[in-house]
Amino acid sequence: MVAAGFASDSLAQVKPEDHVLNRQAAMRLQGKYLSPMVQMARGRVPYDAGTVSRNAAFLQVLLQMPWDGFDASTQRSKSAALPSVFKEPEKFKAAQDAVQKEAAKLVEAAKGGDEATVKPAILSLSDACNNCHDNFRKKQ
Repeated sequence: MVAAGFASDSLAQVKPEDHVLNRQAAMRLQGKYLSPMVQMARGRVPYDAGTVSRNAAFLQVLLQMPWDGFDASTQRSKSAALPSVFKEPEKFKAAQDAVQKEAAKLVEAAKGGDEATVKPAILSLSDACNNCHDNFRKKQ
């Protein structure tokens, strides 16, 4: 219980602009590892089970990282986050959970290595990411 309090206290001391930079960095890395898999799932590049397995594992971790960066102190910071992130926290949390759920499914599918099972899991994760962006991120 003390550790949780310590983590919360230390997050409160982070400058809002650092929260924004950290969450943007995590999401940039998410794109780095998801994009090649989406290209595979769409048949634009050859399927590589090893890359999918590695990238899926990285994504499962990376997809846990940005959420504490959406601290209330960042509401007025320059970023692509829409006000709905802070006005509809339950919907935002549900979108986060959906992304993480799809990532877990992809990791499991990748363990089997079956391309026919993995490709739909990749696209489901991509759809979950896009759903979150559609509802909580300014169009760029």
